[in-house]
Amino acid sequence: MRSVDGLDIAKNLEKQGVSRRDFLKFCTVMATAMGLPLGMGAKIAEAVTTLKRPPVLWLSAQECTGCTETLLRSSHPTLEKLILELISLDYHETLNAGSGHQAEESRLKSMRENKGKYILVVDGSIPVKDGGIYCKIGGKTALSLLEEMASQAAAVIAIGSCASWGGMPSSSPNPTGATSAQEVLKMKAIKTPVVNIPGCPPNQYNFLSTVLYFLTLKRLPELDENGRPKFAYGRLIHENCERRPHFDAGRFAMEFGDDGHRKGYCLYKLGCKGPETYNNCPAQLFGDVGAGAWPVGTGHPCFGCSEKGVGFTIPLHSPARLKFITPPANFPGIAEERGKGVTVAAVAVVAGVAGAALGAAAVTAKNLGKKDEGQADTETKER
Repeated sequence: MRSVDGLDIAKNLEKQGVSRRDFLKFCTVMATAMGLPLGMGAKIAEAVTTLKRPPVLWLSAQECTGCTETLLRSSHPTLEKLILELISLDYHETLNAGSGHQAEESRLKSMRENKGKYILVVDGSIPVKDGGIYCKIGGKTALSLLEEMASQAAAVIAIGSCASWGGMPSSSPNPTGATSAQEVLKMKAIKTPVVNIPGCPPNQYNFLSTVLYFLTLKRLPELDENGRPKFAYGRLIHENCERRPHFDAGRFAMEFGDDGHRKGYCLYKLGCKGPETYNNCPAQLFGDVGAGAWPVGTGHPCFGCSEKGVGFTIPLHSPARLKFITPPANFPGIAEERGKGVTVAAVAVVAGVAGAALGAAAVTAKNLGKKDEGQADTETKER
């Protein structure tokens, strides 16, 4: 690995206890997480060690600094070190060594020297009401700074729900006119590509993977209709949740601390928003501390922080709106003889190709205590 900007990355990693082998493993894992071919791990390693580090400017608007904290507090042995070595972080209000005029001079210098080449990370929603006066940095509104900085950037990464879709500051009555970075750029007719990494806070690996993808392939990853990378936000949380089998079997925790809650039953009836929230929380987990390290894994319902119109919008403990509920391979019978499973005929009726969705909806409605679509939920009877 060659020297980059006067820094021999190979030697530096060795000093930190990270071998070349471990570094290649790290890059391969990142490639796999992004849905890239196996050989792309080596290309990622080559890109981050032989090319000039991409300059990054981090603009903090209406935010709580949680997105920065989630990056800094990661316990992965290489993350918090590599994130500062993979990129040249030229401006970040929280992490800047200098402040005031020094910090602003550093920002302007980087913009001049790297026009059209730097990555702009936006953290926090942008207030647009009353000309954006509710958030100012160095005497300028966050609104004007975003317009100035995004227009000269190679790409914009909106980190966190606030920057991605407005987040908590945009909740009704939204007194500051909190708006996502992407919406502001559309209003200003700025065509710089934007990728959204929602979450409160988002998983740090989703952010790091996006940076690595851009660094390696010189383009953003494939995005969904909401500008989110499909490798991280392509599936509903409900689909990969470890409590999903209990949902299919109609086993629900009815209140915190009850027998079902202690046994790990589905949290749908406690307001879990997993069935309408797209994210990879069950797969990526948080904090590098092992299994169950995510809200549902610890016994609390998902509140849909990464989904516009769900998190900070729908009451926390209200039932989720079910989306694309797919049937399992088969459903357990009500009273089957020991040693005998469901019949082929029964599977064909309930989960056949033509009637799979209808069968799933019918069983799901029964499990949730619903008679049919449009009717109110009825309480599940004790058996």
